[in-house]
Amino acid sequence: MIGLATPLGDVLKMDIKTEITQLAQQAKRAAKRLAHLSTSVKNSALSYMADGLEAQKEKIKQENEKDLAYARSKGLSSAMIDRLLLNDKRIQGMAKGLREVALLPDPVGEVIRMWRRPNGLEIGKVRVPLGVIGIIYESRPNVTADTAGLCLKSGNAVILRGGSEAIHSNVCIAKILAESAQKAGIPEYAIQLIKTTDRQAIYEMLKLDKYIDVIIPRGGEELIRTVTENSTIPVIKHDKGLCHVYVDNEANLKMAEEIAYNAKVQRPGVCNAMETLLVHQEVAPKFLPPLIQRYRQAGVEVRGCEQTRAMVPEVKPATEADWDTEYLDLILSIKIVTGLDEALEHIARHGSMLSEAIVTENYTKARRFLQEVDAASVYVNASTRFTDGNEFGLGAEIGISTQKLHARGPVGLEELTSTKYIIYGSGQVRE
Repeated sequence: MIGLATPLGDVLKMDIKTEITQLAQQAKRAAKRLAHLSTSVKNSALSYMADGLEAQKEKIKQENEKDLAYARSKGLSSAMIDRLLLNDKRIQGMAKGLREVALLPDPVGEVIRMWRRPNGLEIGKVRVPLGVIGIIYESRPNVTADTAGLCLKSGNAVILRGGSEAIHSNVCIAKILAESAQKAGIPEYAIQLIKTTDRQAIYEMLKLDKYIDVIIPRGGEELIRTVTENSTIPVIKHDKGLCHVYVDNEANLKMAEEIAYNAKVQRPGVCNAMETLLVHQEVAPKFLPPLIQRYRQAGVEVRGCEQTRAMVPEVKPATEADWDTEYLDLILSIKIVTGLDEALEHIARHGSMLSEAIVTENYTKARRFLQEVDAASVYVNASTRFTDGNEFGLGAEIGISTQKLHARGPVGLEELTSTKYIIYGSGQVRE
């Protein structure tokens, strides 16, 4: 019982702790049932969820407009507002993503390997759900649908905690998804959203290792660091998306221009967008001036090394800090390098191990780049923007992991499972 002398702040913290603990307990119970549901039931639920989003798109847009109005009043950048926006096309995209997940093979129960020991024991390795997954994310409300769908198909209950900037959109979408899924027989509380915007909810959630099996943060560097430093639960994460494109002296320059432009401009506010362009000194005089002009026409602020500025004086000077900055905006750093060795060295020093690309017609250089670059996704002659579960044919993804344990790269259905060994015997005992 709370005494009369208990400070109000402590009372509120206790209320939040109680609320989050209850959500986690409910999710744990739901996960036990969800783990054993048939593929057909899960696929039916995903179809209902997609239909629900489409049927209630006007309601979703109304709630989304509240978030957009708040974002504009706070002076958020155009890139941040773009990440918040839900229009007909993006709502349709969420529904399409859920239907695509329904078409993917169900990983739960898959026998990865089976073998017989000399003593007659038959041993199998089988995929099983992780259990309860906590998702902590910022800005993009489409993440609510993507993650809920993937968790459901992989047999996991999910607790969603979106950012305050998208609270109205997230509450609306999560309600539609949960109610739609239950129509198909998905247990109540399999999909839950934390409605409070108090940051204390995150800290309470990160302590519930008794009920939550994995935490997946999606967002900026500060969020990732906060989650990692405070969680008693295993975390699947990426630190940031500091991606590079290196244009070699043996590149097809027309191809290189299109790749470099797409990697920066197509959607700058995401983790797989290019932040630094590296260009071989032999092709820089011909390649950079027209490309920089094209960037400027698209509203990109270009910052360059001294050699870049010597060619295009209006480019702003790049500082050492720029090489380590994830802009998530229409800002780009350009560095001219002496060749592949310097490009590899720069990427090793400043990259975030998410996505790196080389543009070259030289097979040997391409192979060396693929072999030596330590990143989750390494490209030859393609934009870094393809690092995405959907683009890889994995369906919607929960995030892109840059760690090396358990999951690396786009986190799709298989990455949301663990394994267990099943053993068939005929009376064997160990001697």
